[in-house]
Amino acid sequence: MQARMRSNGKANGNGHNGNGFGGTGSWIRTAILPDIKPQTAVAVLRREKYAGRKVVFPVERVATAVGMAPTFIRKVCGRKEGLTVEDVFLLLDQDAYRETVVPRSMVIDYLLNAPGEQEGATVFRRGAEYALLHGHVLDRLATMPKGSVQCVVTSTPYWGLRIYKGSHFSKWADGEDCPYGHEQTPEGFLRHTTQVLASLYDVLAEEGSIWWNVMDSFNTRTQIRSNAVEALRAMQGKDGRSWGDHECRRYSAGHSYLKDGEQCLIPALIAERASRIGYFVKTVITWAKTSSLPEPQESRVSRNLEYVLHLTKVRTPLFRKERYRSLSAELGGRNNGSETDKLSDVWTLPTSSGRDGHGAQFPIALPGRCIALSTDKGDVVLDPFVGAGNSGVAARMLGRRFIGIDVCKEYLDTAEKRIGLRGEGDVSRAAAYEDSAITVPRNSSVSVRSAIGR
Repeated sequence: MQARMRSNGKANGNGHNGNGFGGTGSWIRTAILPDIKPQTAVAVLRREKYAGRKVVFPVERVATAVGMAPTFIRKVCGRKEGLTVEDVFLLLDQDAYRETVVPRSMVIDYLLNAPGEQEGATVFRRGAEYALLHGHVLDRLATMPKGSVQCVVTSTPYWGLRIYKGSHFSKWADGEDCPYGHEQTPEGFLRHTTQVLASLYDVLAEEGSIWWNVMDSFNTRTQIRSNAVEALRAMQGKDGRSWGDHECRRYSAGHSYLKDGEQCLIPALIAERASRIGYFVKTVITWAKTSSLPEPQESRVSRNLEYVLHLTKVRTPLFRKERYRSLSAELGGRNNGSETDKLSDVWTLPTSSGRDGHGAQFPIALPGRCIALSTDKGDVVLDPFVGAGNSGVAARMLGRRFIGIDVCKEYLDTAEKRIGLRGEGDVSRAAAYEDSAITVPRNSSVSVRSAIGR
């Protein structure tokens, strides 16, 4: 499908196809962000809609959609090469069913509209040590070779907490059209996160690791700001804007069960969904931050932590635990002031300064530790939400090859400057933004220049 123009007037071949299921060739658009109103939709599965459909679905695809292991599916449906619509109905009726990438009412449509596989190829130009790719994460992942990434380390947008530069709307598998992190409900954010994790599964090497940094949100009525500095100014009474003057607001009424002021438990729910689509949840790590913003709350304790989910495809992934003791603190080695000699599931690391125009970036020590523990020199590291590029800086300082993806060209420009300054031994061999560094599907009609937004 040809790349088309949207309201921002730019062709971009890295959105989603018209059916909303993540194919290359549709568009990402920028627009005014709506307020977030977390009202749970009323919807049911209408079986009569699919009466007489003669189609067979792959077991692995169904497993992702219904959140069950293939071994359990065979216990329910028998040993079959493929599953019918009636088989899927039977699985949806099981007590074991849990939502993953789409709501229960949309599972059959999700399976019917599954995109075909695309042939991937390397994203690196010959001799290059890193590549920065402009576009939507799902479309970029679809062009990458299977098993080509040893380590994924990222800090994604958090639900309803920040307004990012150049927020890009795209249509997800559940039909919602929104920037990632600006969903109307926490369940929407969970579905979209699971969709990204499902796309990462094939790209990840068999012994590879995913390190997924995420923070929880509270279901509160609040203004949504661009960074922590704006929030601090408001708490100090230095922001004179009224409720209606803010660019975007989040409300709290209308959810099926979350009450006003209640914690959403997003990190734990992401971990559960990751397990349901086939990952091993190796550890839920607590990042105890050495400094954090004050919170004007008198009815609960203040937050001083985030989480890092360690996900793998196998029970015993590549894991170099000894590097925790030998690595410098700057790159994620033991923090002598706060951490013991034992590498535990509580990491005491500083926060980032938030410079370079990105309001929510993690410190270099965090991705540095993750990369060192789960890769060897020369391995490929991927950050699908690269932002200002701290993960790329850490990867290059450790002598790893790096791929960064982002929908925001301005963030990629910043990442290019920062990563280019900090290669291993301060030597940079970059291929960012060059036509030959970008891969598009071989059957795509989108040009390379369109794909990188030139």
